[in-house]
Amino acid sequence: MKVFDHISPELAEWIGQQPLFFNATAPLDGEGHVNLSPRGLDTLRMLDPYTVAILDLTGSGNETAAHLSENGRMTLMFCAFSGPPRILRLYGRGEVILPASPDWKELRNRFDASLPGVRQIFRLQVERVQTSCGYGVPLMDLVGQREALIRWTEKKGLEGIRTFRDAHNRHSIDGLPAPALDESE
Repeated sequence: MKVFDHISPELAEWIGQQPLFFNATAPLDGEGHVNLSPRGLDTLRMLDPYTVAILDLTGSGNETAAHLSENGRMTLMFCAFSGPPRILRLYGRGEVILPASPDWKELRNRFDASLPGVRQIFRLQVERVQTSCGYGVPLMDLVGQREALIRWTEKKGLEGIRTFRDAHNRHSIDGLPAPALDESE
């Protein structure tokens, strides 16, 4: 295991090559549920050696936003499923950037404008970078990104997404409030 205080250019390049990563958050209440979400679809950007941004698309829940709003703790994990083995974790403090935020436009412009159902952006201030061997991670071939979320979002349309978010994205499964979404996107 190696620990760094920032993301080196070599690690940033490696992160950019990974088609999948995971983000983990948890409420402060020890009885609450830890959330672990897989992420793909080119939704991560390196902003600088200490900061990353994640474009968040509408999904079944909104745990990450609720947890970040409560306590800010977040960990990202990347695994090498091809090439030399490696696991990389980014530990830090995250925040939710909504469309009404002054930082929204600059951050949103870093991502594909055609992705539908954009809900918010998570910005993580990295405090610890940790690599480990990854010897137990299987080798797998990437067939491609799934298009199901994009098709689902397009089929629902803007009004359908608003209705879905109102019903499913206002609170975490433990009842924590998620930030009120500005429906401008």
